[in-house]
Amino acid sequence: MPFKKLLGNNDDEIEEFDEDEYVELEAVNESPDAKVKIRVATLNELGDVDKVQTMLRDGNIVWVKMQPLKEKDMTELKRAIDRIKKTVKSIEGDVAGIDEDWLIATPKYAHIHR
Repeated sequence: MPFKKLLGNNDDEIEEFDEDEYVELEAVNESPDAKVKIRVATLNELGDVDKVQTMLRDGNIVWVKMQPLKEKDMTELKRAIDRIKKTVKSIEGDVAGIDEDWLIATPKYAHIHR
């Protein structure tokens, strides 16, 4: 056996290869036709954050339009953004502001290049 030459000639330290001891496994692709879903959500009130959180937990990339809530109440907008940031952090995703009226949030598998 060629490995004996590489490892030395001491037969006590070298075990013979037995094919019956191994199991052959097949590679599994999750889904070759899997597609990334990009969703759009609008924040009209603080309660709309729940929809965004659900979309993120389901593995979607979410574009969030913040303008309607921004025009109503900046305090509520800040609370909404904080909740989205906490959700993104818990799922190990990424979040970034786009322009003044848009936010993009991604799950773990996607990274926003800055």
